Amino acid sequence: MLNGFKDFILRGNVVSMAIGLAVGSAFTAVVTGFSKAFITPLIGLATGSVGDFSEAKFNVGKTVFPYGLAISATIAFVITALVLYFLFVVPMAKVQERFAKEEAADPKSEKRDCPRCFTEIPAIATRCAHCTSEVEPTAALTGLEKIPAAR
Repeated sequence: MLNGFKDFILRGNVVSMAIGLAVGSAFTAVVTGFSKAFITPLIGLATGSVGDFSEAKFNVGKTVFPYGLAISATIAFVITALVLYFLFVVPMAKVQERFAKEEAADPKSEKRDCPRCFTEIPAIATRCAHCTSEVEPTAALTGLEKIPAAR
């Protein structure tokens, strides 16, 4: 039973995920610190508050609503999302696009209409499956000038 758990934990994707979570939490801490140290004080100065905007709050009765903390967390989230998108998602999409293999076109997937009964048939067909009339296959898909019809 423990061998199965050990195999699961030591699989490459589980270890990579754990490392990714650790790096992600450290990155979030850096962005949150940057946001609290520079961004929220700048917003506080721009809005007329003195100093750190993250300490802004209002009271309703005896209940305190620290809305500055919510705005600070939102700013940290937006900065984190922007950095992750532009530093990881966009470059990875370009790498995947560059190395994506082009799939060969399946000649049977191309369709056309039978000139006699207007039923949809494969473009490389030499005979209609519905009305059994002989038809010319599409030369571009077969790579041949003309395929003789089967008799």
